Amino acid sequence: MFEKLFSKKPAHEQTDITKRFTLHGRVGQGSMSRVWKATDLKSGRLVALKVLDKEKTQKFEERFRGLHKPSEGDIAMSLHHPNIVKTWEFGWTTEDEMFLVMEFVEGVGLALLVDLQNDEMKRYRLRYMIQIGEALQHFHQQNWIHRDICPRNVMISDDKSARLIDFGLVVPNTPEFRRPGNRTGTASYMAPELIKRQPTDQRLDIFSYAVTCFEMYTKRFPWDAALTIDAVLQHINKPPVEISTVMPGIDKQIAAAIMRGLKANPDERWQTVGEMVSEFRDAEARLVRLAREAAAARANAASPSVAAAPKPTTPTVPAASAPAAATPGPASQSQPAAASTPATKPANRPPGKISKGKKRSADDDIDLTALFAE
Repeated sequence: MFEKLFSKKPAHEQTDITKRFTLHGRVGQGSMSRVWKATDLKSGRLVALKVLDKEKTQKFEERFRGLHKPSEGDIAMSLHHPNIVKTWEFGWTTEDEMFLVMEFVEGVGLALLVDLQNDEMKRYRLRYMIQIGEALQHFHQQNWIHRDICPRNVMISDDKSARLIDFGLVVPNTPEFRRPGNRTGTASYMAPELIKRQPTDQRLDIFSYAVTCFEMYTKRFPWDAALTIDAVLQHINKPPVEISTVMPGIDKQIAAAIMRGLKANPDERWQTVGEMVSEFRDAEARLVRLAREAAAARANAASPSVAAAPKPTTPTVPAASAPAAATPGPASQSQPAAASTPATKPANRPPGKISKGKKRSADDDIDLTALFAE
């Protein structure tokens, strides 16, 4: 009786996840969480069940004591974008650990594709780069700083779509969270201002995004891998390797966009991720156009009979009865109908935006690999 009266009651409702979910197996484990593939018996959905490590989460949250930092569950529930994994619910287990009920993505991690550099990676990497950038742009528009953009935190679904999947280090983009001192993130993707304990803002995510793009093309970092503090300091003291020296066949516009994102001085970087993504979109549209033109040229070269098709036979008219004006001259020969139709010019759109309901040029699944020397 007294145990019930004086025992500490939880500050929030708790859920026995072993009864609420059927756990099919572990599908991932990060530094601060564990993830299961599970069936939610309440909704009937197949989900990814993420459970945060209580002690590690509390230690991280202690850095922001008194600042009213939103929880990972609050942050995840606020995000609604096709390239960000959906979060339907969050709560607390009977062990008082936070859990998130998330969309289960069938696919592979981007880190694996970076390592493999297989045909899928070479064919779709520009598409993935644009999708990751669009997801990050949504983050920034919601006034968050991600702080851990890297291939490990991106899934590629079976339908060839990139999804950001982790929000454990996200903080609000407000003055109290931009102050020096919070050096969280993955070392090889850390911006110089973060390493130097300077004030930070959303531009540190642009740096991490540029490192990720560099790696997606080259399977290496712009510097030596940051396994030691000396290697991390290269981000400050040493310029990055030019991506065109590692991959000479890379498109110049794409290469320039990535290298600008790697500038040590944040004022010299892209100031918004939308600007950087716009460069990738423009390059994508141009490369798709070139690929289509090349495909059409190959098709015409393979079908010479089309050019040599016989002309329609004109009925013979006796010379005496035919008026002179009826004699066909070169100018009166019939032309194909399509020749009189002006080419449709694509409508202009503001930089950094895509019209809703319309497919981008690369969504037609054009293979761009032939345009690059690997």
